[in-house]
Amino acid sequence: MEERRLKRLLKKIWIMILSEWKTFAVSFLACAFYAVGVAAFTIPYKFTDLGVMGIAVLLKYAMGLNAAVVALVINMALILWGSRYLSKRFVFWSVLNSFLLSAMIDFFGGFPYPRIDDMFLVSVIGGVIKGLGTGLFYREGVTAGGIDVIVTVLKARRGVEAGRLSFYFNMAILAVSLSVVGLENVLYGLASCYVCGVTLDGVLASFDRRKLVFVVTQHTEAVNEYINKTLGRGCTLLSCEGGFTHKGGFTIMCLLTQRQAMELKRFLAKHYQGSFMAVSAADEVLGRGFKRWRSI
Repeated sequence: MEERRLKRLLKKIWIMILSEWKTFAVSFLACAFYAVGVAAFTIPYKFTDLGVMGIAVLLKYAMGLNAAVVALVINMALILWGSRYLSKRFVFWSVLNSFLLSAMIDFFGGFPYPRIDDMFLVSVIGGVIKGLGTGLFYREGVTAGGIDVIVTVLKARRGVEAGRLSFYFNMAILAVSLSVVGLENVLYGLASCYVCGVTLDGVLASFDRRKLVFVVTQHTEAVNEYINKTLGRGCTLLSCEGGFTHKGGFTIMCLLTQRQAMELKRFLAKHYQGSFMAVSAADEVLGRGFKRWRSI
């Protein structure tokens, strides 16, 4: 009976992975990036870290415990505690990524890495690598457990402000870190975490950012056809009236990639120089042809 249940469970897990194979591939890559950042650029230099990984590395420095195992145990406990209030998808990917991340930290921790004497350079490189991993997690709307579980549950149950809770939690870790690794290593760890955050923002922006374009022209049909057929994008025609001439017409609104916006500029410059074009940044676009709703 137990064997049958186990087979059913494994089958469900396999179906979930196949149905979201892209999420699995990105999560695998994200775990690899973050694990390298921890195993090669955090633990060997006794830098502090934040969140659950911060607790894990502190226990390694102070008591010699395996950071990967400690992180896995804490993450599993948090996920089990919050499973009642979390979606099945959130729980599934948090559990899977927690196991993947811990396994990879152990794996990459077994390699001999050359010692870098410039500690600031180490903190920057480590921050960039961990930021790439974290950014890929966020891009797919998944996590590897950690403080995200606590924040999500308490926000759902009690309306606790996520940013403030994360701040207090991490400040407590840093306060303890001072007595374990010293002020200098805490500061290098903070620099690494800052670079990680900047890299995270850059990763998210590079995936989701698009150009919001408005075009006012007397050749609406021709420009609309070019955008639809040549660029492969849809348009919205907004009824408008000139403030000076009081002539009616249409404003073309569309969302394009950076490259497509440049192609449209060249097209208008070559054929319809009397047109008016305004371009602004759209930090995130959801819908067909862009980011999928189901990835939220």
